[in-house]
Amino acid sequence: MLSSKWVKVTAALLLILFTVFSFSSLSQAASSTYISKGNTSSKVVALTFDDGSDGTNINKILDVLSANKVDATFFLTGSGAQNHPSWIKNISAKGHQIGNHSFSHADFTKLSAAKMKSELATTEATLKDITGKSTKPIFRAPFGASNAAVLKAVGDAGYTHTIQWNIDTVDWKGVSSTQITNKVMNNIVPGSIVLMHTGAGASGTPGALPGMISKLKAKGYTFVTVSELLKLPSAPVTGTNYTVKAGDTLYSIAKKFNVTVSALAKANNITNYNLIQVGQVLTIPGKTTTPPATAVKYTVKAGDTLYSIARKYNVTVTDLAKANNITNYNLIQVGQVLTIPGKTTTPPATTVKHTVKAGDTLYSIARIYKSTVAKIAAANNLANVNSIRVGQVLIIP
Repeated sequence: MLSSKWVKVTAALLLILFTVFSFSSLSQAASSTYISKGNTSSKVVALTFDDGSDGTNINKILDVLSANKVDATFFLTGSGAQNHPSWIKNISAKGHQIGNHSFSHADFTKLSAAKMKSELATTEATLKDITGKSTKPIFRAPFGASNAAVLKAVGDAGYTHTIQWNIDTVDWKGVSSTQITNKVMNNIVPGSIVLMHTGAGASGTPGALPGMISKLKAKGYTFVTVSELLKLPSAPVTGTNYTVKAGDTLYSIAKKFNVTVSALAKANNITNYNLIQVGQVLTIPGKTTTPPATAVKYTVKAGDTLYSIARKYNVTVTDLAKANNITNYNLIQVGQVLTIPGKTTTPPATTVKHTVKAGDTLYSIARIYKSTVAKIAAANNLANVNSIRVGQVLIIP
């Protein structure tokens, strides 16, 4: 009787433990898959560029890729993105894929799992703030340094694929354009992933690209992003919509939202840049908010001049006159309502808060939010700008 009771208790405990361990194992993400080339017989190649801290050649590279209608993949560091956000925005605006390359370009095999995840999360937040796009699901390990622990931590952080390469141009050593091109052409196979860099050290890369691309096309190769090569689902692009109005062109809409025509066309599957229709709804790539519909108005008061109003709103007199069909700059009337060009009313700003993470400094936080150290310190009553702690919630003014 007693032994029967213990058998039942033991069985119940084993069932509970099995259930706990089952759910525990299900909750753990799979390790990131290590990839050095695409598994395909098709003549496709993925050009990839790693961006460290200086990004000197980014815009030269982008110009060549645009001229040759080639899409590529850029693995970006958070620290580099903070150093040159406008260049990073250009990468995204031109329709290229972005991947996570850590924040500080540290050797991940020497970091704890928590530190790896912090590096990835900080970079993801930084790049989302700049581009509106996620770096998931692709990661490239700094120095290509990876092991089982790295793949586990990276997979747990949501990066399903760790991207290596099968052609290393070693361009960062300052080798010539000819050497870079020869390295690629002598080793190209279907599904190749080519490693190049954007920094000043890779001085031969911009010059190598035109000839390399031409020779690869002559061999029958087409160019794909890493996600296209591996047939991965694209990271969702946050975007807003715009309804085409009479007089709009794809060029004027791209200019309005500060994106490129090619990126706008690609986001909407438009092959003829001159063919859009009134009433057509376009997705604006990389944009998360629509321009407010209400323009700022100003009622002219006694003593006002067109010059003083322009100064008040930080616009040019020419633009102010043009927006209001004024031909005589000295002729405005008290009570006249003027439209202020380029200025719109926005809803009241909500308070932005930032939770301090490992590796954060007041300086890096200020760069992320395009604020200043002094303003953040004042908003949070910080007497010592070097004294912040992990978990502390800061108000961003």
